[in-house]
Amino acid sequence: MKRHFLFLPVIACVLLLFSCEKEVKFDLGPSAEKVVVEGTIETDLPPLVVLTKSFGFFARIDLQTLNNAFLHDARITVSDGTQSFVLREYQIDNNGTPVYFYSVDSSDINALLFRGRAGKTYRLKIDYNGKTYESVTSIPYPKALDSIWAEAPKPGEIPEKYPNSMLLFARYTDPDTLGNRIRYFTKVNSGPFLAPYYSVNDDAIINGSKITIQLAAGFDRMDTIDRETFGYFYKGDTVVLKWSAIDKGVFDFWRTLEFSYAANGNPFASPVDISTNISNGALGVWAGYGNTFDTLVIPK
Repeated sequence: MKRHFLFLPVIACVLLLFSCEKEVKFDLGPSAEKVVVEGTIETDLPPLVVLTKSFGFFARIDLQTLNNAFLHDARITVSDGTQSFVLREYQIDNNGTPVYFYSVDSSDINALLFRGRAGKTYRLKIDYNGKTYESVTSIPYPKALDSIWAEAPKPGEIPEKYPNSMLLFARYTDPDTLGNRIRYFTKVNSGPFLAPYYSVNDDAIINGSKITIQLAAGFDRMDTIDRETFGYFYKGDTVVLKWSAIDKGVFDFWRTLEFSYAANGNPFASPVDISTNISNGALGVWAGYGNTFDTLVIPK
């Protein structure tokens, strides 16, 4: 009987702590809106800039919110040091949802001829709502892959419901100069080019080496991921691989952004400070891509 009485003070203390529990609410307040830039200039393609504003962390996201996020009537200039062009705003329909972007003026023949070239540097200047945002990117000379091929997964690793699953591999010889960085995309059949979960790499470890690498299938980040099929290709697919040389600013942006994807929802992960190469507090990236392409038809 004495043993039971020994626990009574402990139980009383626990009950007292719970009875004193108080709900604490944190009023984070609205976060300041920032300009978000997603701009690209690729070899043999004109510049393209999507200009939006950031959302609050707890903001409700729907089609109307996304439509209101686009920023209009900005003055956007792109220069290669010799020529300079003011971009024009365009609207396209994406399954009933309007999408806005800026590119060269289609009524100006000289602007239409303005395309990305390897070895050149491109300056971006955005004047919007009384503020100026600037960035610089370059298009490095690309180093193509040596070869690409597909293999079946090892026995026991083939998804049970998808026996036609295939893995994509490539052989690559890195130049003996340090500082090469790439981002890659895959296109399957008639689909668009999509980046995989981790799309960027540099040669900090493999400088000057010949390596074999496995390449995952790209995916639409708006889609729900199927863990059983994620990253696979399939027999009969026509795969186009876009292998793009990028500069350090572009690499740092995508590397930190993809790290943040991996940390999302992990309570033990450290916060990730996403890099940007846009000035004056804007978010996003102005990215040059030096592209090479490889096509593989996976046998059935």
